[in-house]
Order: sequence, then structure tokens, then C-alpha cells
Amino acid sequence: MDGLIKGLMDVALDHLGQKDDESRDERSRSSWAEVVSGEEQDDRQSQAYNRNNQWESHENEGRRKEGWETEGSRRPQKDMNEGYGRNEGVEEQHDYGPNHGNRKEDGGESNDGWETVGKKHPKRPHKIQMDQWNGYKRPPSEQEYSNEVEESAGIGPTEEELADLSQACNRLWELDRNRLAPGKDYQIDCGEGKKVYEKEDMAQGSLFSWLSDDVLRRPTFSRFCSLLDNYNPNQGSKEILTSEERQEQAAFIEEISRTAPIKYLHMYLASKGIVSENYQDFKRILTSLWFDLYGRGGTSSCSSAFEHVFVGEIKQRGEQEVSGFHNWLQFYLEEAKGAVDYQGYISPRRGGQIPDSESQVLTIQFEWNGVLKSVSSTLLGVSPEFEIALYTLCFYVGGEDNYVELGPYPVNIKCYRLGDRIGSVFPAA
Repeated sequence: MDGLIKGLMDVALDHLGQKDDESRDERSRSSWAEVVSGEEQDDRQSQAYNRNNQWESHENEGRRKEGWETEGSRRPQKDMNEGYGRNEGVEEQHDYGPNHGNRKEDGGESNDGWETVGKKHPKRPHKIQMDQWNGYKRPPSEQEYSNEVEESAGIGPTEEELADLSQACNRLWELDRNRLAPGKDYQIDCGEGKKVYEKEDMAQGSLFSWLSDDVLRRPTFSRFCSLLDNYNPNQGSKEILTSEERQEQAAFIEEISRTAPIKYLHMYLASKGIVSENYQDFKRILTSLWFDLYGRGGTSSCSSAFEHVFVGEIKQRGEQEVSGFHNWLQFYLEEAKGAVDYQGYISPRRGGQIPDSESQVLTIQFEWNGVLKSVSSTLLGVSPEFEIALYTLCFYVGGEDNYVELGPYPVNIKCYRLGDRIGSVFPAA
């Protein structure tokens, strides 16, 4: 009898053990099924998403408190320039980018290192030097100018250059001693190419990766930058220039007049009898040509050669579009404060050279204050005095199409006139 009872107990215990094993197996299979179905992964992603949303909300709230604009907002140019404006000698360092609110506070990527497909890489910080800009508002006679006044000897044009605009423009390129060197003074990332009509953003980040800290402290660069916030970008809005802004203009012309490209320009035009040999008269002509206001789009005193070519304007009639805006320094500053979104370079025609980080003539597409500039050509790294000299020379001596050589670059300097004024002028690669 004892043996029979013991046998029955063993059978019962074995049966219970089998039940436990099956239960454990079922739980194991259930957990694996959840992993395969993505439920656990969804939970983790949901938690990460919530963390990111909290950070984005915190970041956007901080921007609102500090006066930053959030995506989709619009502010007038005067207000937006506060991003790199004149703050009594304060040097600002910004980390702008469409996704910089998606990063953790420690600078690492969110989502545990995973990156969303198609997301733009964060913009790099851009340092903007503007501590000396306020001093440019004083009368020109009270300002301090560069002591590096370049000697005029050896700068004058040759007979060949006087007879050939292309040779003269190439000589200006050689005389541009302030021209920056790619990779040494700045770095760009061209991104991918696109057709003019294509809407897709082909750039993963900024056009400018960095700019050397000393560049915006150079006298002609600094004075040029101080002029860029003197204008309302909306075409058709009357410009009102203050006496201080006019003093900035005169001081800029005085500064660039001490450089080789402008001295060469004067000698060239004087040799052809286009301007007076008196240098002071020539400087007044330059000031009038570039800064005198004229009408555009049916409104008087709403535009100037400087504003259109270098600053840019936004056409308000019909569909908004960016007009002008052909200067790399303006592009850099606007990109640094988040007003410009680089969209990629325009692919060259068959047989054309693909641009890279060394290219100094670039045709690009971008948005400015949310408005598209479908195609724009610009000279990268050149000095303000070079561009003023080049475009002035083509205006007085050339025609609408000016096929010239600038160092290694064959370009067409397009020049459009509004009567006796510069309507627009820019390089076409």
C-alpha cells in the first residue's frame, strides 16, 4: 500500500512540474511576441518622444522669453538683425539650426543616438564680431581708419587692360589682397545639387561651417557689415536714412578707397575720362552710385544699388520672392541668425564643374525669412572693396553681359541699368 501511495504522489508532482514549465514557456513566447510586434519598442520610442517634446517646449519657451522667433513666425528686418546686432561690444555666439531644439542639453543626440531619416544636421555656432560697429556712426572726420594705406605706385592699368575688360577684371582679382582662402579663413559645405525648379532641400545643414574670428574685424569687412541693417527688405517700402547711417556710408567709402582695387578702379575710369582725376570727387561719385535712393516697383526712394545687390529685397506684389541678395557676407550673417535656410547648389549644365568646398563662385538656392530665392550666384570670400570695384567697372565700361576671367573662374557679370543707376549686378557662373 505504501508503494502505491508513493507512486501516485510522484505522478502528481511530475504533472505539476510540467504545468510550471509550460507556463514559463508561454510567458517567454509572449515576451518575444511583444518584441517582434514592436510594442516594447513603441513604448521606448514614446518615452523618448515625450522627453524630446518636453525639451522642445522648454527650448521654444526660452526662445520666446529671449525674443527669439519660432518656426513660422515673421519679424521685420530691423528686429531680426538683433540676432547679430549692436550690443555695446558684446560678442555673441549662436548655435542656430532648424533642429537645435531636438538635442539634449549636454549636446548629444536625442533618441539614444538614433537619427531621424531626412533630418537636417544642427547648425554650427557662428561668432559675430560687432563691438566696433557703433563707432561707425560718428562723422567720417572723427573716425579712425586703417593705417595700411596701399601705395598707388604699380597699381595703374596697362594698355592691354584698358583695351580688354576681362583683363581689367582679372587684375582686380589679383589686387584683392583681402580675399579669403577656403579652408583657411572659412569652410563651406555645398551639400547636394538640384535643378532650379526642384523643391526638395538638398543641404543637410548650413552653407558655412565656420568663419575665422578675425575676418569680421578687418576694417573694410566690418564697415560693410555695419551697413547691412540700415534697410527695410520689403520692396516698395520707403527707406528713411538717418544722418548716422549716411555717415556710415561715407566712412565705408573712405575705408575702401584706401585699398588697391578701388585705387585701380579710379585710375582705370580716369584714364578713360569717365570720372575726374580728383580722388575726393571720385569718392563722392561712388557714394552716390551705390547709396542714393531711387524708385523700384512703383514706389519712390525705396531702393538703392547697395540694398538690392548686397542686402537683398523681398518682392511683395503677387507671390513673394527674393530679389538681389548676391553677397556672401550678408548670406553668412543671415544664416548665422537663422534667417537664411540654405537649400543646395544649382547643378551645372552638362560638362560644368561640380562645386566643392574650394569653390569661390557658387550658384545656390535658399530661403530668406521663409521666402524662396530659386537661383542666386555669389562670389565667396572676396572682399567688399573687390565687389564694389568689379561691379562699378562693369557698369561704366561694360554692357549687360560681361564675360570675364576672375582668376581660375570664367564668369558673366550681368549688369542691369535703371536709367543712370545700377538696377542689379551679379556674377553668373
